[in-house]
Amino acid sequence: MLWTLFVAFVLGLVEGLTEFAPVSSTGHMIIVDDLWLQSKELVGKEVANTFKVVIQLGSILAVVIVFWKRLLSLIPFTKTEGNVHKEKLSLMKVIVGLLPAMVLGLLFDDFIDEHLFTANTVILGLFVGALLMIAADKFGPKKYKAETVDQITYKQAIIIGLFQCIALWPGFSRSGSTMSGGVLLGLSHRAAADFTFIMAVPIMAGASLISLLNNWEHFSLETIPFLAVGFVSAFVVSLISIRFFLDLIEKIKLTPFAIYRIVLAAILFFVFIV
Repeated sequence: MLWTLFVAFVLGLVEGLTEFAPVSSTGHMIIVDDLWLQSKELVGKEVANTFKVVIQLGSILAVVIVFWKRLLSLIPFTKTEGNVHKEKLSLMKVIVGLLPAMVLGLLFDDFIDEHLFTANTVILGLFVGALLMIAADKFGPKKYKAETVDQITYKQAIIIGLFQCIALWPGFSRSGSTMSGGVLLGLSHRAAADFTFIMAVPIMAGASLISLLNNWEHFSLETIPFLAVGFVSAFVVSLISIRFFLDLIEKIKLTPFAIYRIVLAAILFFVFIV
C-alpha cells in the first residue's frame, strides 16, 4: 500500500513540474511510470491511464488560484479589480479556442487511451513537437500582433485551438502545441502562455471527467487514496511551478525546451527501441 501511494506521489510530482512547461506532462508520466514505477501492475491499466489524466485536475486547481481574477473576468456582468481593459479577452474567444480539441477528444478518447499511452508514441511526440517549437521561435513574426492575452483575435483563437488538437497525441504537449501556434500567429510568448493556461481549465477538466466516466467500473474504494495523493501532489507542486514558468518563458522562449525534448527523445529511443 505504501509503495502504491509513493507511486501516486511521484507521478503527481512529475505532473506538477512538467504541466506548464512545453515538454508534455503526460509523456513524462508515461516514461517515468514505464521505466520505474509500473503503476499498471499495481492498480491495473485502466486505472493507471485514467489516473494520468485525472491528476491534472490538481494542476488545474493551481491555475484557477493563480488566474482567478482573469477567469472571473470572463464571466459576463462580473467585475474584478484591475479589470479596466479597453480590449479584453472574452469567454467566446476561449470557447472558440476550445472547440476543435473538445470535438476530436470526444471522438477519439477511447482510441487514445487504448493505443497512444505508450513510450514509443511519446518519443515520437517529443521529437516532432520539439521541431514545431523551434519553428515557432525561428519563423514567428518579430513584431508581436498581440502583446497581451486581451489582444487575441477570434481568428487567432480558432487556429490556436487547431494546434491544441495535436496534443491529443501524448508527448506533443498541450502547452507546447498551443504556445507554438500562438507564437507563429504573432502572439508574445507570455500572451500565448496565458491563453494556453486559461484554455487548460475547461479542456483538462472535461478530459478528466470523460476519462473517469469511461473507466468508472474499474475504480474501487482502494483506488481513492491513490488518486487523492496524486491530486494533492500535483496541486502543491503546480502552485509553486506555474509562476516560475511564466517568468521563464518570457526570458528563454521555446527553443531551450525543444532542445531538452530532442535530447530526451534520443535517450528514450535507445532505452526503449534500440
